[in-house]
Amino acid sequence: MKYFFFGIAICLTSFSLRSQERIDILTLSGRYGFPQAYDSVYKSKAREYGAMAALVAPVRINEKSIWYNSLNYFYFHVGNNEDVASELANPLDLHGIILRTGWYKKFSKDRAFQLFLAPRFMSDFKNIDSDHFQMGALFIYEKKFRQGLKMGFGLMYNQEFFGPNLVPLVNLDWQISERWSVVGLFPIYGKLKYKVNERFTTGLSHFGLVTTYRLGDPDYQGDYMERKSIDETLFARYQLKGNLYLEGRFGYALGRSYAQYESDQKVDFTLPLIGFGDNRIQKNVSFHDGMIASIRFVYSVPIEKK
Repeated sequence: MKYFFFGIAICLTSFSLRSQERIDILTLSGRYGFPQAYDSVYKSKAREYGAMAALVAPVRINEKSIWYNSLNYFYFHVGNNEDVASELANPLDLHGIILRTGWYKKFSKDRAFQLFLAPRFMSDFKNIDSDHFQMGALFIYEKKFRQGLKMGFGLMYNQEFFGPNLVPLVNLDWQISERWSVVGLFPIYGKLKYKVNERFTTGLSHFGLVTTYRLGDPDYQGDYMERKSIDETLFARYQLKGNLYLEGRFGYALGRSYAQYESDQKVDFTLPLIGFGDNRIQKNVSFHDGMIASIRFVYSVPIEKK
């Protein structure tokens, strides 16, 4: 059993064995976006909510290698009281399933690399076919610079429905002091954490990722929806009992949009916040940024520090 927990600790992309005391195995969460007005003549407000589930299951190969597996499901709903044109998706019900599987290899005490495949199923769950699947990959080279500071540098690639998406990555695990730390895979997600006591942690949380979903409804079949949001929130995490934790988040969604495009609307390639050859024409209208809140239950196991 201790090897199982050790394997989880050294292979999870966003965490480091040497400064983390626990590792999240199962996460279940719900999200709520406070109603916001549209950038149009619509009189009603957009209502957004969603859910997420994540499971981690690594397989230890030997002392220096782990075959890592994680499965993530997330759901987003956006609705309103508007009667819109039939070629526009309304309300929205978007589903994403991401499998991350691959190799974590330690070269030495201070160096390692991660190489993962990341196929995705991104859909509205209507008229499903092969066009609802995407392929992606991730590579990170890691180095421990000193006690309490470990960094990794790499690249994530995903074949979005608009074209190739490239994200340069910085994997940071920094134990600033006994109470303060920063962990995350930037620019995708990260946390600035303050440990109040053994059961309670608080701080700032960041999450920002572009995702696309194939639409299968006959009225607009072949179109895709591009979702963007940069979530900046305060968080508080409390140990309920044993390995079960409750975490709440409250903050603001910046640059949030659900943009519908026809299937032939493409981009040469994208980097974070930059699109090259992006001449697409959005079919629907967006709604304003706004406050968001979420709650999550986490099953988190202790790990042995090395």
